[in-house]
Amino acid sequence: MQMQALLELLRGKGAHVDPIASVEDVSSELVGRRIPGFPHSIADLVFHMNYWMNYELKRIRGEKPEYPKHNSESFPSTPQNWDHLKRDLAWFLLELSKLAQSPRQELNRQVESIHPGDKQQPSTLEVILWQMVAHNSYHTGQIAMLRRALNTWPPKSGGDTW
Repeated sequence: MQMQALLELLRGKGAHVDPIASVEDVSSELVGRRIPGFPHSIADLVFHMNYWMNYELKRIRGEKPEYPKHNSESFPSTPQNWDHLKRDLAWFLLELSKLAQSPRQELNRQVESIHPGDKQQPSTLEVILWQMVAHNSYHTGQIAMLRRALNTWPPKSGGDTW
């Protein structure tokens, strides 16, 4: 049951918005627009989500990606190709979904921590997947709020409007 919930939340079931649906119909000219008082555009947030999913997938595979010295490194420094960002978002979510269907033994596997702050508690594959759900949900909510401010919410596939 718990892993079914994880799979559903990766793609925005229940109270969560689907990350892919939240960006699928946003135009390339709108994704770079900034709202006064908010530091990031929709494209920035998708880049950031992709950055961290890529980082965690590398850790899960046993690689040792460099942890950024500052959070700003996980946001783009130059404009990005919107179609590539959306494609990568879908691919990373698919990879995380596949991992969420792993046997219990694999879900309990310890994944080496790279950052000293992460070493204070055990980090299993399952824990990383839940952290990614929370992280993506947080930023997908920000995307929804930006789209509301830009009068482009809900997406074509639907979304709460209240």
